[in-house]
Amino acid sequence: MLHDKDSVGKRLDDDIFASLDASVRLPKYKMPEQEHNPRVIHRLVADELLLDGNSRQNLATFCQTWLEPEVLDLMTLTVDKNLVDKDEYPQTAEIEKRCVHILADLWNSPDSANATGTSTTGSSEAAMLGGMALLWNWRARQKAQGKSIEKPNLVTGPVQVCWHKFCRYWGVELREIPMENDRYIMNADEVIKRCDENTIGVVPTLGVTFTGQFEPVKEVSDALDKLEGDAGLNIPIHVDGASGGFLAPFLQPELVWDFRLPRVKSINASGHKFGLAPLGVGWILWHNAEDLPEDLVFRVNYLGGDMVDFALNFSRPGSQVVAQYYNFLRLGKEGYRRIHSTCRDIALYLADGIGDFGPFEIIYDGSDGIPALSWKLKEGVEHTFNLYDFADRLKTRGWQVPAYALPPNREDLVIQRILVRHGFSRDMADLLLDDCKRALNHLNSHPVTTSLTEEEGSGFKHG
Repeated sequence: MLHDKDSVGKRLDDDIFASLDASVRLPKYKMPEQEHNPRVIHRLVADELLLDGNSRQNLATFCQTWLEPEVLDLMTLTVDKNLVDKDEYPQTAEIEKRCVHILADLWNSPDSANATGTSTTGSSEAAMLGGMALLWNWRARQKAQGKSIEKPNLVTGPVQVCWHKFCRYWGVELREIPMENDRYIMNADEVIKRCDENTIGVVPTLGVTFTGQFEPVKEVSDALDKLEGDAGLNIPIHVDGASGGFLAPFLQPELVWDFRLPRVKSINASGHKFGLAPLGVGWILWHNAEDLPEDLVFRVNYLGGDMVDFALNFSRPGSQVVAQYYNFLRLGKEGYRRIHSTCRDIALYLADGIGDFGPFEIIYDGSDGIPALSWKLKEGVEHTFNLYDFADRLKTRGWQVPAYALPPNREDLVIQRILVRHGFSRDMADLLLDDCKRALNHLNSHPVTTSLTEEEGSGFKHG
């Protein structure tokens, strides 16, 4: 045994790729019987990850892919701290509380000093909590009036999949307003058509996933005010501010979408999108404490103290919340405004460049919503490729620019979209435009599909 330990010790100094561990094929789907050299295993796993795409070139994701080194250092300090264990880690809990107050102030809460809210693993979990509060409050209203609670419904525009999940998981009918012609978001008229006494709430999205546009929260709120006056239906609003919650306060401070509207009862946002935090943090805030039903709040005492918990999961690291707090202090309103303004300017620059290529028609240019752009192939023109082909060609240079069909009732239309995030520079935008030109030249010289109009080609999907 001692001799074997000596031989293992000597192997620690071996060249990684000439070592015994690296010279054999390690099991992939079963745990190996023996332990192995940490340097070798680290290198093998790191090398396997080389096959992933470059996250900085992933222009499909809303999530942050660039972080300051100070953020990484703070995450290392806090990755082992369980955020839910507020008795053991009271200062991390205090930092989470401060973030809630900062957001309450940013979103114009009537009582930001006593804000009700929590961090989550992302905006999807936050949206679930907001939807649950709407459902529980609707049930309470219905019971108080002696009415049925059997058929709740939720009115939304074209939404991200988390709202489909919420409605399926909790037995709520999703009344999703379909896209029509050149209308890609909800409007007040379409909302009111779908509201009745079983509507638990309306969810406008501040930054629609498919195009990047902000939905008109105040217009919808005003229409619901009128509906209440005419029909007596008091229907609350939850704003899905996954992206826009960290954009509108800095880029459009005059836009009324938040707790300035009494009908807005809750807001969710994603810290790891335009909140500029690392992956794994979201936020949900309520207008007033009474908007969060007591039945959704749990109290636990088996971690060392009596703690309040109202999240869907339990144990999670405090590092992302601490990183969010760092960004709030480090950047301030000025820093967030400058970063998001720069991203918006680059989106406009890209929209001009891509629009000038000829085959494309810009749908959204990033001017009044998310710093993003989306486009389609021009109609009534013959094209020798479609947007899936264009996306595939850009991948040869590492760019991930998604092409996808829109949801009902515009499944016939395929568009492409670029998200401009912190860390995407004007120089990178020029490199992307150069590669777009190369892709178009290649597709024109080597036609993939012959003589297709935009309408005919838009239904094409690679297998």
